[in-house]
Amino acid sequence: MTMLVPGDKFPDIEISLPEGESVVLPADVHDFWVYVLFYRGGW
Repeated sequence: MTMLVPGDKFPDIEISLPEGESVVLPADVHDFWVYVLFYRGGW
């Protein structure tokens, strides 16, 4: 996959949450602006 540039459509991805549920981006987002932070954890 290539890097996203302004104007590109965000790809559909499913993220598993710690509580066992999941969220599908961008389908489950209903606001105009959303920030997504990926943290790989401590090493």
